[in-house]
Amino acid sequence: MIEQPAYTGFGFSDGEWGLLAGLPQSVLTAASAAESDGTRRTMAENAAGLETIAAGRESASPLVAAVAGEIVTRVGDPETGEELPVIAPADPRAYIDDVLLRAGEAAALLAARVDEGEAGAYKHWLVTIAEQVVGAASSGGLLGLGGEAVSDSERRFRDRLAHVLND
Repeated sequence: MIEQPAYTGFGFSDGEWGLLAGLPQSVLTAASAAESDGTRRTMAENAAGLETIAAGRESASPLVAAVAGEIVTRVGDPETGEELPVIAPADPRAYIDDVLLRAGEAAALLAARVDEGEAGAYKHWLVTIAEQVVGAASSGGLLGLGGEAVSDSERRFRDRLAHVLND
């Protein structure tokens, strides 16, 4: 007997699952790219984002747990010391706009395919990932001292994401 991929149990096609499974890591990257923070701060943001993604495996939402499990299988588990490579989009603004567009597509897909609770859990998880990333390292300051906990551009991304997802 051939084992079916996990996403078929939710009624998604391969492409639809790709959107849902790719979006959390894209949100992490976009939230980090919202403010150029330097390598050390960006690594802290990536770690916070990956930990939040991995924590999704414990979600009461079967959809969030399945997506989180797939991502951790693909990119690594922070509990075993794995780290994401630092991804710096060539054009951060265009990348952020693309992520927000895909978030809107995911929200529409979820509204059509799953119940409100599952859709809400997934969308809230995405916003939580963004919040953890933008709050992981202060921006600005001098020699790592001072600066803002969350910069205006980081706050703007998080708020735009929440608005797109109606969360």
